[in-house]
Amino acid sequence: MKRIALLFVASLLMSAASYAGEKSASATTWNWSINAGRLSQCLELSSTQYDNVALACEYFSDRLVKAARSKDEASRSKLVRDAVLGNMKLMKSALDRKQYKKYVMLLNVTLRNKGLDVYLD
Repeated sequence: MKRIALLFVASLLMSAASYAGEKSASATTWNWSINAGRLSQCLELSSTQYDNVALACEYFSDRLVKAARSKDEASRSKLVRDAVLGNMKLMKSALDRKQYKKYVMLLNVTLRNKGLDVYLD
């Protein structure tokens, strides 16, 4: 009985430690991946639009990863702002007015949920 209790406590401590490690790692790095298929369904994209949007999403992800690697807070803020503005410019050329309006709404909500809106002030 003692061994089972000890095993339970040890497994609880290990899981708590791994959870704390994941939390601190996610605070310093951003996990940013865009599912172009879901975005295509949400925005009702045509096949040519899908290709342009997929390229813009890949470009945006690369720019955000570059921003996440930045050590300086001021340069990180500038890189995030440039990535968002560049993505919006690419999406504006790829989408029609109604789709673009919906995309901007989705992007704002996503940035707010990911905590990246603090870099856009």
